[in-house]
Amino acid sequence: MEVPEGPSATKESFPPDASAPGESQPSLRNVVQITVVKGQDLKSIKSDTSITLVRVEYNGVILGDSSKTDVLPNGTANYNFTANFEYSSDGPNSWVDIAQKPVLLTVIEVSHKEKKQKEKTMPLGQAVLDLLPLLQGQCSFTVLAPLYAVSTSPSESLHPEAKCALEVSACTKKPLLSASQLSDGNFLSVTMEAAYSVPEAFVPTGPSQNYMACLQVPAVGKKEVPLLFMNGVLKPGGEKEPLPRPKKWSLANIIAPGALNIPNSFILGGPYEDEDGELNKTKDREFRIQAESAKRIVWDTEGRCYLDPAAVLILKKRIAECQYWPVEVCRMPVTSSSKGKTSKADKGDEDRQIFFHGVAYVDMMPLLCPGVKRIRGAFRVFAYQDSDVLEKTKRQQSVLRDLRPQISLIKEGSGASGTSSSLSRAVPSKAQREDKEKMTREQEFNRRMSHAPKVQLSDIAEESASVTSLSPEGKQYVEAGTFLVMEMKLDKALVPKRLQEELTKRVKEMIPPRPPLPPRTEGAKKAVEDYHNHVASVAVAILSEYHELFGKQPPHQGAAAHQTLEEQKRQLNFELNSSGKYFAFKEQLKYAVVKIVREKYLKTTAFETQEQFQAFLSELYVYLVDQMHVALNQLLYEEAASPAPRIRMTDEQLCLFAREAEVSKDYKLASLYHQQRIARDQRNIQYWLDYGAFCLLLEDTLKAQECFREALSLDPHHVQSLLLCGIVAVVLQHYEEAEIFFEDACCLEPCSVLAWTLSGLFYELQNNNIQAEMAFREAKKKLQAQQARERSISGGEGGKKQSSATSVRSSSLGSEQLLPEGVPDGSANRLPEAGEEHALASAAAEEEAPESETAPEEPFPVSGHSQPPCTIFMKAVEFLMKVNAIQFVRMALAHELLSQQGGPSSAYYLALARTCLLKEEFSKCEECLCKAIRIDFLNPDVWAQKGHLCYLKGDLQEAKECYERTVSFVEDAADMHFVYLHLGSIYLEDKEYGKAKQIYLQACQSSASCLTWLGVGIACYRLGEMVEAEDALSEANALNNSNAEVWAYLALVCLQGGRRLEAEQCYKYAMKLGLEDAALLQELHAAQQRVGFGDPSF
Repeated sequence: MEVPEGPSATKESFPPDASAPGESQPSLRNVVQITVVKGQDLKSIKSDTSITLVRVEYNGVILGDSSKTDVLPNGTANYNFTANFEYSSDGPNSWVDIAQKPVLLTVIEVSHKEKKQKEKTMPLGQAVLDLLPLLQGQCSFTVLAPLYAVSTSPSESLHPEAKCALEVSACTKKPLLSASQLSDGNFLSVTMEAAYSVPEAFVPTGPSQNYMACLQVPAVGKKEVPLLFMNGVLKPGGEKEPLPRPKKWSLANIIAPGALNIPNSFILGGPYEDEDGELNKTKDREFRIQAESAKRIVWDTEGRCYLDPAAVLILKKRIAECQYWPVEVCRMPVTSSSKGKTSKADKGDEDRQIFFHGVAYVDMMPLLCPGVKRIRGAFRVFAYQDSDVLEKTKRQQSVLRDLRPQISLIKEGSGASGTSSSLSRAVPSKAQREDKEKMTREQEFNRRMSHAPKVQLSDIAEESASVTSLSPEGKQYVEAGTFLVMEMKLDKALVPKRLQEELTKRVKEMIPPRPPLPPRTEGAKKAVEDYHNHVASVAVAILSEYHELFGKQPPHQGAAAHQTLEEQKRQLNFELNSSGKYFAFKEQLKYAVVKIVREKYLKTTAFETQEQFQAFLSELYVYLVDQMHVALNQLLYEEAASPAPRIRMTDEQLCLFAREAEVSKDYKLASLYHQQRIARDQRNIQYWLDYGAFCLLLEDTLKAQECFREALSLDPHHVQSLLLCGIVAVVLQHYEEAEIFFEDACCLEPCSVLAWTLSGLFYELQNNNIQAEMAFREAKKKLQAQQARERSISGGEGGKKQSSATSVRSSSLGSEQLLPEGVPDGSANRLPEAGEEHALASAAAEEEAPESETAPEEPFPVSGHSQPPCTIFMKAVEFLMKVNAIQFVRMALAHELLSQQGGPSSAYYLALARTCLLKEEFSKCEECLCKAIRIDFLNPDVWAQKGHLCYLKGDLQEAKECYERTVSFVEDAADMHFVYLHLGSIYLEDKEYGKAKQIYLQACQSSASCLTWLGVGIACYRLGEMVEAEDALSEANALNNSNAEVWAYLALVCLQGGRRLEAEQCYKYAMKLGLEDAALLQELHAAQQRVGFGDPSF
């Protein structure tokens, strides 16, 4: 079937706060952002699915469709689609909607387009995302929403163990509820389970009927919100409803039946005697059992609502005034709008009439007991009569009568169930209802008088009074003994219960002091030692049994044959089992194992689940086997062999190896090196910052946030950690947190140019132009003061001491020197693109005047490292490029355009080129580098960057020329290590092995690594220098023994030397580590065929 289209909403990202400071805003607004990351195991729904898209829908509005995405062979589809909707406290998407309406996610299959035919779409499955956590204080959360097959899809092929799901996240830029609203408010959930012992007139045959239940609760102050439960299912007599069974959403546009179930929310039932309502006595038990097996109406639907602090007080007050709460029920015929037009008079009659109008009185008084948060039970249904309802509940108007026009619209339209946005609005006040009812009665009176002039006034009065009379239909509820089973649950008790701590304090005051117990003499260490002793004892006993069976073997006889050992092992096992000694040995070890479990793992109680028990057994087994080997080694070997010396890497080496892994796209290895640095010294702030910068490169913002916050926890006054926490908060759109971090950084270090500059960029992102201008002005003052101090210190030297690299060229930390293919750009906000810097600069010209701090541009630079004009924004770029915060770099570069009177500098174009390279915008990157070369053609960093660009584009000859020019400069570029690596690889590709050897040796001299020594080893091997090749490859292996290419070339060297065992070992490790170079593997196999050994599988 075709997927229906629906009303769509905008898919824009969070809009900026456009109001200027001081302006009053008409209403509080927010944006809820929904991100569908990926789908998992989609092929378990339909095995031949190839192309899909996901549709996001909320509150009856389609928020958007993702792009068409291929389904991978493992059933994964990476959507990475974001949509959002606007939330307002008094609008269509309010607290009521967010509390009980989930986001509907539909996965749609797109069939291949045939000739002259449109693409066909077919819904595969649906998932729902509950937004309640956003109301509970969370600003963002991620879930794995189960994906359920639609009723028309071939769900028969769904594997029982299949776990189809969508990874979805929801976030807002600020909490939907304030701290006071969250702490003083409450959440109410009402579950309408079923109506039992229904009237005989309720039959499944005949015209379709809509069975409804409704109640009204305070939500926002004095405004009340109706909770309407529609589309109850009339079930014939038979088996009882199963327990537990899932609660359902109040949605009608779900085509996957399984998606109606609310995750982790079930109707559990329970003994009748434990219920809070009526019919819970022993005498009612038989009637309840019979009624639950007879004809019934089932909803199993949950409605939820947020109660603000004022509504909580009103709820408590009303329960105290009148303990009963009315819950109305009715049956309405389902008619279609296409059956013919009705007159306005008939329409008015239909809107006023409610069929089978009944009411149940729910006793809410238990909710005023301390600590009580839930009531559930059965409540009898009576005919609705205004006088009875007014007497018991102090309510003068029926909720269903107020909602009758909206119910008609829903019934004739979409047929949506639950509380729609129109029903979520506040119920009219008493005066408005009386005026409306009066006008309706007057119009009805005039109409009937004009059509029937002979009707007497007494008849009119009697007819108008029939609205409040007891209807015959309502009496059938009493005659049939109908009762509702429902549950009302609060998140927090209306009346708090006394805390256990207070009671504990009182008890402690009554207990006299006692002398302390003696300290324990046993612990985990002694438990392990006892286990070692028992293992040794059992091993000695087993060895004695072996000697009794087979005698002692003299040492000069050598090792026994394998077949003989296996036969002896079989006989020994038989003897131990048949004699009962095996069981005795187990019992001997049992007590030691129990002590380890209690003393080391602190396990003294039963496990909650079988999975936890199995996981603990696996962990315990591994530990016991390891300790058994320790005990046996201590027993059998008097002096253990000294372990091989382990090469300890320095911090600089690990940092370099991490950067190499980033460039070579081995992010797993890079992460491992960063983690090794942290494991060595977890209190080193720089290690955490470097790891966080690496996570930002991979767009793992949450992991980066953890790293930066860990660094901040080590030193709360560390300014760089504060700034990085603020940057990550901006990426996560936690703008209030970001403002706190930036303000704290400026307060802790008021002279920091970087802190004031980043604060200004943040305020500009928030459209707070006044704060941004103030921060930029403060940063410029601090920079001018800093430069004045430097000039005074330098004195008569005339500024001859210049930095060895420009502010941007000094940023050598991170992988911005060369981006591997496929690295995400990390952008998560509405920030300028590469071609938007001039536009943003023009827009910012009004708030930033040209500064006189720039130096006049020289017509011809005499040195590639001439000091560029220093501005606050280039200082910010230097820092931001180090930490891979590319989104902030764009903004800083846009401002840099305004601070240069003579036009952009070479450093500006170089920084912009690096950002373009990070996003793989090669044409823009090349344009920026050409402009940088025209300004400063002696700058080695520019030529190195151009070489990286050509290397990524595959233009190796152009890259070779750029790298050779870079190497020929007197001063080195900032990233010479990667220049050496890439130039050496080009030489190897061109078979210029002598040049490759020299370049790689230069790299080893400046910064040795596994890759540099590997290059030396390859070049020497190709030159036939086997001794030097083996030495270089051995050094590479010592620095990284998990490089498959190193093992492969070592295998080739061993094959050339005729060393069979070593060749086989090296080949085994090369294959085990997953050698991916097909040409090298083919060369290795050819060498093995030629010498006749090297592959154990021969």
